Order: sequence, then C-alpha cells, then structure tokens
Amino acid sequence: MNTKQHFISLFEGIEQSDSPLQPVRKEAIETFSQLEFPTKRNEEWKYTNINPIVEKNYSSSPKSNVTQEKINEYLLEQTPTNVLVFVNGLFCEELSKIEKQEGIVICNLNTALEDHREKVTKFVKETTNNKEIFSVLNTALLQDGVFIHVSQNKVVENPIFILNISDSKEPFIHNGKNIIDVGENSQVSIVENYHHIQDGTYFNNITTNVFVAQNAHVYHTRLQMESREAYQVTALNIHQQKNSTYTSVNLDLGGGIIRNNINVDLQDSHIESNLYGLYLGKDKQLIDNHTFIDHAKPHCNSNELYKGILDDRARAVFNGKVLVRQDAQKTNAFQSNQNILLSENAGVDTKPQLEIFADDVKCSHGATVGELDSGAMFYLRARGIGEKEAHILLRQAFVAEVLQFVKQESLREKLEDIVMNHF
Repeated sequence: MNTKQHFISLFEGIEQSDSPLQPVRKEAIETFSQLEFPTKRNEEWKYTNINPIVEKNYSSSPKSNVTQEKINEYLLEQTPTNVLVFVNGLFCEELSKIEKQEGIVICNLNTALEDHREKVTKFVKETTNNKEIFSVLNTALLQDGVFIHVSQNKVVENPIFILNISDSKEPFIHNGKNIIDVGENSQVSIVENYHHIQDGTYFNNITTNVFVAQNAHVYHTRLQMESREAYQVTALNIHQQKNSTYTSVNLDLGGGIIRNNINVDLQDSHIESNLYGLYLGKDKQLIDNHTFIDHAKPHCNSNELYKGILDDRARAVFNGKVLVRQDAQKTNAFQSNQNILLSENAGVDTKPQLEIFADDVKCSHGATVGELDSGAMFYLRARGIGEKEAHILLRQAFVAEVLQFVKQESLREKLEDIVMNHF
C-alpha cells in the first residue's frame, strides 16, 4: 500500500455520511488524491525530509483514560477560567471548563457544528488550501478542534487555554482544525499547549485560522512539548483588518520532526502583526519554521524575531519571507533570526527574505549563527561565577528577549521556568 492510499483508507474507515461536513471532506480527499507529498526537491521543503512522517501506518485517534490529576500537571495556570482539553485529539468535556459569557462562544468544533452548522461548514471549506496536501488531508480526516467566536465590543479578561494531550503506544494521526473569530473592537488571549504522557509515535496535523476584525487585538501563545518520537505539521493562517493587532509567541521544545507554516495576510491599512518564536533542539530533533507576511496596504507594521538554541545533532530551519506590495507604502517590517549552537554537530539553515515593490518603506532583515558569547562568558567567570551557572545566565538572557512578549506575567514566569528546566 502506498503512502497516499493508506491515508485514503483512513478516510474510508471514518466516513460519516450523516455529517454536514461530509461533502467538504469528500471533496478534500479527492483533491488529496491528486496531490503529491513534497520532497526535498521542493524549494519550500528542501531541508526537511517528511518521509518518516508519511510512511508510517497510523490508526485513528485512540481513546485514553487521562485523569484530572494528570491534566493539572500540564495546566499553565492553576485555575483557568476557560480550558478546552483534548486527549489524542478527542474532546474531553468532563476535563474541560468553559464559562458562559454573553457574546462569546468557546467550544469544540463538533459542538459548534451542531449549533452553527452553516457558519462552521463555510469556515472549514474556505480555510482549506487546495494547493497544500497537508491542508486538504487535515480537512479530509478532520476529527475535531476548537471554535472561538468573540462578538464585537467584547474583552475576554482571562486567557482561553487549549490543552492537547497525546497518550498512546500505538502510532495514530490526529487532524484538528481551530477557528478563532474575533469581532470589531474586541480583545482575547489564546494559549495553546501540546504535551505527551507516553513517548509514542504519533502525527498531529493541525490547522488554525485566526480572523482579527477591525480594531481587534489577539494575543496568541503556543507551547509545543511533544514526544521526541512524534511529528507535528501546523498551519497558522492570520487574517487581519484595519487597525488590528495580532501577536504570537511560539515555543517549540519537543517533537521529532516539527514543521510550522505561518501565513499573515494584512488586508488593510494601519495593522500591526508580531511573530515571535523560540525553539530548543536536542538529540536528532528537526524544527522547521516557515513564515510569510504579506503587506498589501500602506501604513502597516510587522515585527518578527525567532531565536533558537541547538545541541547534540539537532537541526533547525528558518525561512521567513516578507512581501511588500506596490501599494504598501509607509510599511515598517523588521525580521531577525538568531541561533546558538552548543554542539559541533548541531546546525541551522536560515533564510530571511524581503521582497519589496514599494519605495517609501523601512524594512530590515538578518540572521546570525554562533556559539555562546566567549567575551560574556569570560566576564562572568572572572567575577567568580561557575561555568555551569554562567552558561545558564547567558541562555536565560538569550531566550528572555522572546519571552518578554508574553503579555500575562504569571504565564510568562511559568514559561520561563519550563524553558530553563528544558536545558
């Protein structure tokens, strides 16, 4: 059985003729059958070999009996107001906590499909990229996901937590789709968290679409701590309107092969978009970040800072592209990728890109790859600080530049502890 046929067989095994999404899913699997998985001959995938991902034989998401005590270990806040818990991609209502608020919908995708059938079906169909094989696979094998709708003029005071737990010894695939729709003059913070209980092999194929309306503000934090034998391919698509702000802080610590595709569509003027990322690689991990920011209109700002620390034989890829179209005058675009290699066998392939077709802009980009600063190390050692402690201080200073953009202080402190204990 070839790799594509295996995924088609999975589709046939979970076919649900009575689901309102079935026509969309069927169309997606037909498109999937016409596409090919990318190889290293493809420019966008030249440094990432996905054969280990697609050649596995996966089952559908298995059930797991995870206790509340276990869930509490992974919560980034002791008493979250809203938390949606998924185990192996399956929504666990009994482990979740959702506060009802007027004008705010927080639920899993399947529940939203029951209550908002036409709207959710339209979202799923329109957010499927028929040119991307992992996107159509995500729709064809879609199991569940998150649906968040914040109507206009609403401020969600506390972060909404999305906790994804993987727990299985058998290889399985999870295809989840998250839809976050934020209305005019509204504000929300989203915190995604990916963890594992067993060191198993599994494949999380996740698509997230964020719609930020005029004068809305979204803060999005994501922590990925998958099994070292696991694979994750994510697509994060941001659609912003006039005077809106979107800020993401993306932390990748786990996984065997991780690929993040982030696309930002600045649809109007006076928009601010901020992408911050931190990746820490050990052993033979591969962490690949591809970002694309499309400046189509004037008077917009984008800031992008990705930092990585790699040890052992770990590798990272950073490909960041900023497009400034002809009408996008008065654009300010900043992009930087900085890397520290702790081992001679670690490596990074970095390619920041600017394509500018407007003449009245301020744009810059750059990349650095090096070791810990020997001068700073000497300075610390000369003042009686031990070598191990000096290493910790320098790494802490390096990662702090990214973590400072986490808005909530208690969450930022928790993430700082997780990152520093990861070394």
